[in-house]
Amino acid sequence: MGNDDPFENMLAQMDRAEAYADVDHGVFERLKYPERTLKVTLPVELESGGVEVFEGYRCQFDSARGPFKGGVRYHPSVTQREVEALAGWMTWKCALVDLPYGGAKGGVICEPKDLTDNDLERLTRRYTEGIRRLIGPETDVPAPDMNTNPQTMAWMMDTYSMYEGYTVPKVVTGKPLEIGGTPGRVAATGRGVSIVTERLFEYLEDDLGDATVAVQGFGNVGSHAARLLDDAGARIVATSDVTGAAYDPDGLDVPTLGAHVDAGGLIEEYTAGDLKGAERTQWDEPEQISNADLLELDVDVLIPAAVEGVITAENADRVRANAIVEAANGPTTVAADEVLSQRDVQIVPDILANAGGVIVSYLEWVQNSQEFSWPLETVNAELERRIGSAFDETIERYDQGDVPDLRTAAYTIALERIARAHEYRGLFP
Repeated sequence: MGNDDPFENMLAQMDRAEAYADVDHGVFERLKYPERTLKVTLPVELESGGVEVFEGYRCQFDSARGPFKGGVRYHPSVTQREVEALAGWMTWKCALVDLPYGGAKGGVICEPKDLTDNDLERLTRRYTEGIRRLIGPETDVPAPDMNTNPQTMAWMMDTYSMYEGYTVPKVVTGKPLEIGGTPGRVAATGRGVSIVTERLFEYLEDDLGDATVAVQGFGNVGSHAARLLDDAGARIVATSDVTGAAYDPDGLDVPTLGAHVDAGGLIEEYTAGDLKGAERTQWDEPEQISNADLLELDVDVLIPAAVEGVITAENADRVRANAIVEAANGPTTVAADEVLSQRDVQIVPDILANAGGVIVSYLEWVQNSQEFSWPLETVNAELERRIGSAFDETIERYDQGDVPDLRTAAYTIALERIARAHEYRGLFP
């Protein structure tokens, strides 16, 4: 297995950090293994007739600091190794932003576009029943991820609650507001990416108002990051979906593009001028380029917000961005990291850049525990405080001069926190 294996990629990132982290080697070796991974078989009666059998996973990586926490993704490329890597990254992420959680992740191998809403509900309820023995409000708290959303979480909460015999809102986060969700959760990951990008420009003493930004992926995370950075004065020159990328060096009309995508439109339709849910404004028709071309644009900031492993040893030399803010999980392989680090390209790592989602999930969980809700302003202020504090700590560790890059700085902080928890708790029995 090589750099195309996300779990090997995560282990390599850990190994790079071990030399700089004050962690006992025995504890460090423990942190390379998930506590448990459950594989479930999910027969679902489809609306079209007939039964299809799906496979799903739930990995619980480390619980030294608290209950497991992590999203559930629906995607054809889901594998056990991917889920375990994502659970590991969640572990380091929660520790870095100092949340009382361990990391987990779940996934179902499926193509959501081929399923009806009724099919998705049945699949979700079947999956929830399959992992029900592992999850719970004090043990493991799922959340949305790729191709899942507040409706998915509502079905999960309802299924779990039916077995318990009473309503259990805090078994999942990312729920609709009407059943215990918190305002700001849907936009939280993208907002965190935006905050971290602004903080990076302050650190580099550059003006965000003059910056050009390319965002690979205009889904939930990428679209909110693009909108917020556009509001902050940055020029969003490119973004993409599976059909390709829209590029305009003068800047895309982000509100118009956002309305088009919110109405179910695709990038290839947008570049062709075929708008859905939006009025055409005074903008030049953007050029359609490939996702690969987007990664190689000459921009101030590249924000990969799609899937893992898109910046590799093969294309790292052609990446011309001055900085990369990792909105996706694991978008940069270790081999690419080394190339970019030698070129002094600053990379804000995923475990910091996309931590906004889990921070607001934690705030939702706390509100559910208290049976008390906060206004959006409180949620956003707490998100900014927590992710800003983690950014400052990472920069401080990096500026001490003994770590080679921001990713290693972030990992040393996370690994030290988890290791201290393990050392205090010891081994049972």
